[in-house]
Amino acid sequence: MGAQAPATVEELQQKLDKLRRRQRRNERAEWASGFLTAVCGMLRPGDLAIDCGANVGDISARLLASGADVIAFDPEPFAVEKLRHRFADEARFQLIGAAVGTCKGTVHLMRASNFDDNAALGSVKSTVVTGGRMIDETEGNTIAVEQIDFVAFLRDQIARRGEIAFLKMDIEGAELDLIPAIDAAGLFDHIRCTVVETHERKFRARRDDFARMRADIAARHSPSRVNLDWI
Repeated sequence: MGAQAPATVEELQQKLDKLRRRQRRNERAEWASGFLTAVCGMLRPGDLAIDCGANVGDISARLLASGADVIAFDPEPFAVEKLRHRFADEARFQLIGAAVGTCKGTVHLMRASNFDDNAALGSVKSTVVTGGRMIDETEGNTIAVEQIDFVAFLRDQIARRGEIAFLKMDIEGAELDLIPAIDAAGLFDHIRCTVVETHERKFRARRDDFARMRADIAARHSPSRVNLDWI
């Protein structure tokens, strides 16, 4: 049996780049966990925290432990069922099984192409935005789901409470339209802290749009107020 050919310089560089990306992701995950700990430390009973893209509720659980009220959004039926079961006895938790967007209506939820192999893993990738990498957009495989006008929702909550303490968004590409709309409405001024995961790598054709959004937000808001590096 012959010896395996040594890796080329290009192959070694690709492996190194992959390791560096993994390290950066791990560092961001550690930062996000620490940041969330600090956020939970500032929350008080009666504060409102909103979890958009709640999935199975790990972030919501930490927010609830702070004593805050939590409203969670997720349009993915798998996640909605998990959330209902997990927080069935939690009076301070409200679940809205809908997508968040710039207008009210019905949209099509698309799942990861390998969703059926591992629903728990695939559910975090479900999106209402076309063009995502490794997403099944076949018409017969999409799911019609409700979408709410999230800008109007935020306005209503701010009118009721005076402010929103914390907003977390992990909405698989929908942030590209929604974040500028929230900003244009002046609503970030009434939200103590917002964190957003952006999805440039998932929607590669729109990387320039993501870059422009990031630059616009960075020019207008402190990263301690509106942070687009959540993970």
